Amino acid sequence: MSFNIRETIVQLKSHRLWIETIGKQGEKLGIDEVDLRNVDLSPYPLDQAYITDCIFDGMDLNNKDISSSLLCSSTFRSAHLVGADLRKSNVSYVDFTNANMKAARLADCECIETVFAKADLSDANLIGGLFDEVDFRHAVLSNADIRLASFERVLLIGTILTGVRGIDEAFIKSINIGTVEEPILLMGEEAREWLQIKSLE
Repeated sequence: MSFNIRETIVQLKSHRLWIETIGKQGEKLGIDEVDLRNVDLSPYPLDQAYITDCIFDGMDLNNKDISSSLLCSSTFRSAHLVGADLRKSNVSYVDFTNANMKAARLADCECIETVFAKADLSDANLIGGLFDEVDFRHAVLSNADIRLASFERVLLIGTILTGVRGIDEAFIKSINIGTVEEPILLMGEEAREWLQIKSLE
C-alpha cells in the first residue's frame, strides 16, 4: 500500500470521527488530486468534505452520502451512484460521463460546467439545483424532478427527457439543443415549451 493511500485512509478515519463527534474530535476531510480507485470507501462517510480534483472513476458509490461536500474538478466517469446523496454539494467542473446515477439526489446542488454526458439520471432529484453550462448530451433524465431548478445554457442534444417532472416550476433561462461548436439556444418560454414536448415523448 502506497504512502499516499495510507495517508488518505488516516484522513478518512479522522473525518469519520469528526462526523460522529459533531466536530469535537477528528478533522474534516480535505483532499486534493488523490486517486481513490484503490481505496475501499465503504466504511467512510464522504459528506461535508472537501474532495477536489480526485478520481472516483468506475467506483461503487451506490447509496453513498456525499452531501454538503465540495467536489469541484473530481471525476466519476462510469461510477455507480445509484441512490447516492449529493444534496447541497458543489459539483462544478465534475465529470460524471457514463455514470449510473439512477434516483440520485442532487437537490440544491451547484453544477457549473458539470458533465453528465451519457449518464443515467432517471428518477433523480434535481430540485432547486443550479445547472449552468451543464453537459447533458445523450444523458437519461427520465422522470427526473427539476422543480425550482435553474437551467442556463445547458446542452441537451440526444438527451432523453421522458416524464421529466416540475418543468412548470423550474427556472428555464436557456437551453442549447445544438452543439458546443454550433449552439442552437432556446430562451425562456420557448425553452420551457420544448422541454414539455420532450417530456411527453
